[in-house]
Order: sequence, then C-alpha cells, then structure tokens
Amino acid sequence: MEVNDLYSFVLLLVLIGMILGVGIIVLDNFQSASGVSTSAATVINNTRDALAPISSTWLPLIVTIAVLAIILVLVIRSFGGAKGR
Repeated sequence: MEVNDLYSFVLLLVLIGMILGVGIIVLDNFQSASGVSTSAATVINNTRDALAPISSTWLPLIVTIAVLAIILVLVIRSFGGAKGR
C-alpha cells in the first residue's frame, strides 16, 4: 500500500461507518413507527442487534489493524530503501 492510497482507504472506512450508523438509525425509526406488526418488530430488533456490534467492536479493531499494517509497511520500506543506497 502506498501513502497515496491512504485517502481511499480512510474514505472507505468512513463510508462503512456512516452506512452502519444510518442503517441502525433507520431500523430504530422503523421499530418505533406505528403500524409495525410484532413479527416485523422482532425482525427489525434482531437485525439492529446484529449490526450494532460491527460498529462498536469490529470496526475499531479493523481500523487498528489497518493502521498498524500501514505503519509496518512504511517502516519496512524505509529500511529497505536505506540498504540499497
């Protein structure tokens, strides 16, 4: 990964976070709307409960691993470039 590719990677992570956030907000609004049957409300709650851990548990872990991988690649390349000089 090049330093120039960081922008697209960060943008991808931001978009994933925004989509998850908007999805959970929409599911909350559907669940609280009148006229939703109990079976639909159960499905909406189950979906919301399944999506919530992604944004609170997995997304920070993915970001941390990605940042550490980028730092590792940059450090290895800097030592590799100094060896050839």
